[in-house]
Amino acid sequence: MHPLIKRDMEDIYSRRVDWDIFDGKNVLLTGAYGMLASYIVYFLFYLKKEKNIDVTLTAVVRNKDKFYKKFRDLDSIDKCTVIESDLSQKLEISTAVDYIIHAASLASPQYYSVCPVDVLQPNTIGNYNLLQLAKEQQVKGYLLFSTGDVYGAVNVESGLIGEETFGAMNTLDIHNCYSESKRMAETMCKAFQVQYNLPIKIARIAHTYAPTMDIENDPRVFASFVKNIVNRQDIVMKSSGAGKRSFCYITDAVAGYFTVLLDGKAGEAYNVCNTSQYVSIRQLAECLANLYPDRHIHVVQKERSAEEHYTENVLLLGSESTPDNAKLKNLGWEAKVSIRDGFDRVVRYLEREK
Repeated sequence: MHPLIKRDMEDIYSRRVDWDIFDGKNVLLTGAYGMLASYIVYFLFYLKKEKNIDVTLTAVVRNKDKFYKKFRDLDSIDKCTVIESDLSQKLEISTAVDYIIHAASLASPQYYSVCPVDVLQPNTIGNYNLLQLAKEQQVKGYLLFSTGDVYGAVNVESGLIGEETFGAMNTLDIHNCYSESKRMAETMCKAFQVQYNLPIKIARIAHTYAPTMDIENDPRVFASFVKNIVNRQDIVMKSSGAGKRSFCYITDAVAGYFTVLLDGKAGEAYNVCNTSQYVSIRQLAECLANLYPDRHIHVVQKERSAEEHYTENVLLLGSESTPDNAKLKNLGWEAKVSIRDGFDRVVRYLEREK
């Protein structure tokens, strides 16, 4: 395990969570080599190797080869149960499953106008098949990775969006193939909780970044900015940069996911975000450029080309609101990592991997 990744695992482990609850348990994780879920894989292996917690992983992925390549440096990764599936069909599981974390989703705007059916499928059909499995297995916990996009166009005086706040959403805006399917996924989870008493929890995830981001293929602004930094180029902005986002580092996020899974109330959703790190896109760009003054990196602005197939979320343009993490903090969670520290970890890791 890379030293920086191991440091992050130790950070997650230090949080106020009873990790021994996973001893002797099997966790089924979908989308296991994605940017966020891969840190869950690392952490479960960390628990097993470093803390002698006998947790096992069943990883559900679209491509086994990509999974093994991603985690080739992990000891005993070949002993992990890996299932190749796009979740369009019911999973055939021969072993008992204790917890399900459904993280499989095409969450990048580059897909929304190109393959919107592929975007909504794991959130709807895939989620249904997993909930049926959860019902059959009588799991101890089910966590859905949702998104702050479900809130739609909200108007809040405080600037903070609580879990009960919702606004309008145009069902015919193709960007909403992601947002609307996540709304349906949440409703589906609630239905299974009410009708079958399943212990489902929902993590509404805001902008999250990690060393595991794919800066070569991820067009989201924070990934593009990191790519510019790693390549020692000027940071290129393709919007006015007025829109604001709260940016959460992966260790804070993963600690939040597990807190929701283990301590959250069944049938409820929790915003997983770092409200304290709420900045405009331009402020983020300038912060990253200033992290490395010796590189003489500047922030420049260019028009986005049509060939990029990037579907902007019009609900967030110029937005002055952010999801509120107070409900999650009430469970004992807290965000610790600043933008400066978090993005510096990402850049240092990616530069070592080049």
